[in-house]
Amino acid sequence: MSDSPVPPAIARIAPDGNLTPRQRRRLMIEMLKRRIRPGAGSSHEFMRRRTAIHPWPDLRPILGGIGWALVGGVATRAYMPERATKDLDILVHRDDGDEVMRRLNRAGYQLVSRLAVPGYALRSPTGVEVDVLLGSDPWLKEALERPNYDPAGYPVLGLPYLTLMKLSAQRAQDWADVSRMLGWATDAELDAVRDVIARYSPEDLEDLESLIFLGRQERETSSWDEERPA
Repeated sequence: MSDSPVPPAIARIAPDGNLTPRQRRRLMIEMLKRRIRPGAGSSHEFMRRRTAIHPWPDLRPILGGIGWALVGGVATRAYMPERATKDLDILVHRDDGDEVMRRLNRAGYQLVSRLAVPGYALRSPTGVEVDVLLGSDPWLKEALERPNYDPAGYPVLGLPYLTLMKLSAQRAQDWADVSRMLGWATDAELDAVRDVIARYSPEDLEDLESLIFLGRQERETSSWDEERPA
């Protein structure tokens, strides 16, 4: 920890300043709830835009017959406007990990390092970083059997499971992604997300509802901003 004093709002939760990822998420949610105001949203036209402008490597010919899906920042373009990110993250079942690595190696992908989580960082023949995440969660086979697809036609982890992964992450960007994706989801999509979180991470249901609320607030402020007089 830094020698700086622990801010009071944090000290009330963790006197030593060592917040757990869930505590950090809860603190950020409460801060955002107090600060969101009308006029701060993006336009409906922009928020409904789905693009695949960035030319990420196409792994479909390489990994044919193996269950895999995009996760991370690239995957969010299936559910919200495309945003910048530095690498391509894919998720495969740990049982398929050796075969995935063999195929990528044969296709010219070079191993860079192991990841902090189970998986590997590779570099494509054109220099793009590709992270291969190896999963064994009880929901994973179900999720890989029913992927969604982004505007480029790449398989993407379904919204309920992508939300589940991002809720368990430690970066504020992941929580912001959840709020934005769910704020523009349909009621049926939200019900599917709630069902998956209830089954696999029920302790996150309260934060899930808060993130949906914040995303819907952004949606409402977008409408307000478009409708007010110029």
